Amino acid sequence: MPQNHDMTSAMADLHQQIQKWSEELGFGAIGITEPETGANADHLDQWLDAGMHGEMAYMADHGNKRHEPSALVPGTRRVISVRMDYLPAPDSPARTLKDPEKAYISRYTLGRDYHKVLRKRLAILAKKIDAAVSGYDYRAFVDSAPVLERALAQRAGLGWVGKNTMLLSRKAGSFFFLGEIFTSAPLPLDAPYEGDHCGSCSACLDLCPTNAFPSPHTLDARRCISYLTIELKGSIPEELRPLMGNRVFGCDDCQLVCPWNKFSKSSPEDDFQPRHQLDNSQLATLFLWSEDEFLKRTEGSAIRRTGYQGWLRNLAVGLGNAPSTIPVIEALRQRAEHPSELVREHVQWALRRHNVEL
Repeated sequence: MPQNHDMTSAMADLHQQIQKWSEELGFGAIGITEPETGANADHLDQWLDAGMHGEMAYMADHGNKRHEPSALVPGTRRVISVRMDYLPAPDSPARTLKDPEKAYISRYTLGRDYHKVLRKRLAILAKKIDAAVSGYDYRAFVDSAPVLERALAQRAGLGWVGKNTMLLSRKAGSFFFLGEIFTSAPLPLDAPYEGDHCGSCSACLDLCPTNAFPSPHTLDARRCISYLTIELKGSIPEELRPLMGNRVFGCDDCQLVCPWNKFSKSSPEDDFQPRHQLDNSQLATLFLWSEDEFLKRTEGSAIRRTGYQGWLRNLAVGLGNAPSTIPVIEALRQRAEHPSELVREHVQWALRRHNVEL
């Protein structure tokens, strides 16, 4: 009995130490939960059955591993969920969105690829825990495996899932990354977050440029600008292109309008500060990057995920929605005979929008 008491006491002390280490590593919050996803797994199945994942076939892969964390990593007894804020400072997203000749790029991709930043910090945290209480297994994930991270974060007490399907925190809004450490250590549990503070607010649903929310808490990815500009590899549906405005990589509208984001915190991380002025660049300027320039200026960036052709496709749509200025028209004309059929199609659409003969 005394031995069990000593173990419980040691784990409780370790919980406090983990909180301290996480703060030192730049995490904004941390919570510990059991490896269970609850009703969120059923919601995922319904979403997949409705085909709302579009071409993201990986969302339906991996059997029950997304539903049951212990199936992904056998022996898992706890999931440590962490939050890291990413908003750069200073920042003027609204001003960029209102300038139709500027390229709007989702704030989470302006700096270094978050996968690399978080994974390194989680590895350090796991090593610290292992040094304090050895004999257990640890495995870190950052949006790189079939993990229902928002469900686990809610169960770990970090916030609630809002109507825009983002995890929301009363203290930090939603401009943050999530990461997890799966462990076999019997760490003390944090209480799940039971509240829902969206109330009657529907700002995120009403403002979505492409009406991608068929109902609260449900996102039809096939209409979401983030999906269209990042996940979709082929042609963007023509009826959605005019609705995309100048959003060329991702979309933050449902976060920018959320009242809880008045509490969002600027990131102290230099890695998340904008590179190559991507927070304030002209569409035409980015469109004229060569492939070598694209690869060089997106090195270590999540923007690489769309590929060069996808980058040009997205920018062509933005230019098609821009005013008919000389820089806009001339940039499009320079790509009118691009060797990629995908790029040519979107460029020609954009030129037709400006009543320019092909």
